[in-house]
Amino acid sequence: MNFSDYITDHGKKVNKDYFRNLIQVCKSDGIISPEEYTLLHKEGKLFGLTDPEIDTLISEENYSNYNPPYYIEEKFDHLYNVAEIILADGIVTESERKLLKRYAIESGISDKSLDPLVDCLFEGIRDNESEEELLKKCIKIILG
Repeated sequence: MNFSDYITDHGKKVNKDYFRNLIQVCKSDGIISPEEYTLLHKEGKLFGLTDPEIDTLISEENYSNYNPPYYIEEKFDHLYNVAEIILADGIVTESERKLLKRYAIESGISDKSLDPLVDCLFEGIRDNESEEELLKKCIKIILG
């Protein structure tokens, strides 16, 4: 990753690789639904990106490697946001589920924790659990 991956045209610090991963999730079923598009713009604005910058990243993104964070809380945040994007349109396709699992594996999640973690994320988000409570549950699953 180079310095330009962290700076927008307006000098705002943002990890574009992370945002690109969210875009990949939305594109994994072949289409970005209106709900996913809205959520991408919401997440992008949290990074300080403008609507045109977000649209440019969406239109240019094809595939890039996932660079997971080091700390467990940050891994959770990434996986949580990916699961939230997947659930935005109310449909979880097999390709979306596989992509979430791939990100979890690349984050160092063990095979035995993989399905329980993915299920916990989806159920917690669907049930509107707080991120803090869901984080506690997921850490228990991850640390087994």
